[in-house]
This record gives sequence, C-alpha cells and structure tokens, in this order.
Amino acid sequence: MPKIKTNRGAAKRFRRTGTGKIRRNKAYHSHILTKKTTKRKREMRQSALVAPADAKNIARLIPYL
Repeated sequence: MPKIKTNRGAAKRFRRTGTGKIRRNKAYHSHILTKKTTKRKREMRQSALVAPADAKNIARLIPYL
C-alpha cells in the first residue's frame, strides 16, 4: 500500500494526545477581543478535544501524527 498524504492544513490545526484523542484550539480568539470578557478570552486559551462525531474524519486527515 502507498503512504497516505497528510492534509497539511489539518496538521497545523490538530494534534494527538498521549491516549490518541485529537486536540484542537478554540476559535474566536484572534481579533475583536475588546468586546469579549476576560473570562471568555481566558477560557479560549485552553485547547479542547475534538467531538467524537468529528474525530474519525480528522484522524483520516492526519494519519501519522
């Protein structure tokens, strides 16, 4: 079987945890931050896990990461 190409856009956005789950960064944290509360901005710093419904599709995009 030939190797599968990694989707480079996905590789920059997702990474695997030690147990094989997929981590992602939270959205809405790049601009127009003045109207967002401090608490909301602080919570957006933390990464989150990808939902199980989406994880299978994303795992196909990053086969070797």
